[in-house]
Amino acid sequence: MNPSLYHDSLNLALPLLLFFGFHMLLARVPDKKIFGNYLLSRRMMGCALLLLAANYSVHLFCTIRLWNLHATILMNMVTYFLCYWFFSAAMMTLLKPNYISQKRFTFHICLWLSFTALAALVCFLPTPLTRNTATVLLAVWLVAYGIFLSVRLLLTYHKAVKMFEETRSDDIEAYIRWLSVFTYWAIGFGMSCSLLTFLPDEYIFIWILSSIPFYIYLYCSYQNYVLFYEKVQTALLEEMVMAEKEVLRENTLGKKRQTIMKKWNSESENGRKTGDTVRPGSR
Repeated sequence: MNPSLYHDSLNLALPLLLFFGFHMLLARVPDKKIFGNYLLSRRMMGCALLLLAANYSVHLFCTIRLWNLHATILMNMVTYFLCYWFFSAAMMTLLKPNYISQKRFTFHICLWLSFTALAALVCFLPTPLTRNTATVLLAVWLVAYGIFLSVRLLLTYHKAVKMFEETRSDDIEAYIRWLSVFTYWAIGFGMSCSLLTFLPDEYIFIWILSSIPFYIYLYCSYQNYVLFYEKVQTALLEEMVMAEKEVLRENTLGKKRQTIMKKWNSESENGRKTGDTVRPGSR
């Protein structure tokens, strides 16, 4: 590995991550209730970027990859596991406002703590074979976790897009385009991280540099989205209210039909019974 290229790539990426992360975490938004979900999503993205910045800092200042490759891989996987959750939760919050709950948050943090504890134990296994085997198993767990989050995100995304396409708002059309690019790019970037951490040392700088465009796009997207977020959310709320009214109207009509049918069936049944009792008397 060329240490100069390795350190230069980290020196370029780290300041960007720190700036983007702290700005997304601390920057203000208009003091309106409607921006609550956007702010929560942006802060979770900021936490994910700061977590990656902490990882890059260990690489840069401790040069851990130069003296213990195995520990480096485990540290990267622990970082990506938690980043997967933050990225997924941030995206899901934009698609599904009530997604974040204390129970769900606690569950995923406990998963990460379990993964971290097992990764720490792997470092103390006695033989290289057992360490390598355990590392591969952890990598499989990480990939499976990423796939699980990605599938859920894609299902929610397609469901949301189907609802968005029923609107006639130019702002929502722009939002769909942004969401489409960002969703697939985020999934591809996240899944590649768990695999590229096993890259040979001489190609690590390429991986670090290739991630910078994604961080820039992520930051710019959130900055641009805040400009028309209120319009999008207002249009979506109007669509949801109209859809609820339509469902309520259909349910009301359905109940009226059922009442009429029951009444008609009851009258028909009474008519048949009356007819049966009259005929014998008439004879």
